[in-house]
Amino acid sequence: MCSCEHCTRLSGSPAMAWVGFHRDALKWTGPAGEPAYFSTWPTLHRGSCQRCRTQLTSVADGSDMIMVTIFSLTRSAELVPVGHSYREAAAPWMTITLAPDPQRST
Repeated sequence: MCSCEHCTRLSGSPAMAWVGFHRDALKWTGPAGEPAYFSTWPTLHRGSCQRCRTQLTSVADGSDMIMVTIFSLTRSAELVPVGHSYREAAAPWMTITLAPDPQRST
């Protein structure tokens, strides 16, 4: 989840839900093909569907990861957020229960 100013303004919601993939492991299979990219920050680029312009991705310069909006995926219900970036900037009325992070040992 992310509640930074960019994500909240672009989504029109108090947070965006993202899942990360290695760039070379992600294949676009939909009829619109690869997203069309635009810069929202000097080193951050957002990708949108070429047919409907829905925001789908976020890619930082120099990163081998691509972030994809969870609810743009067919099997989105299987994905559960494990972190919340910019939580302190989130709407004060918003409550999110995060799943345990499988990559961190407790």
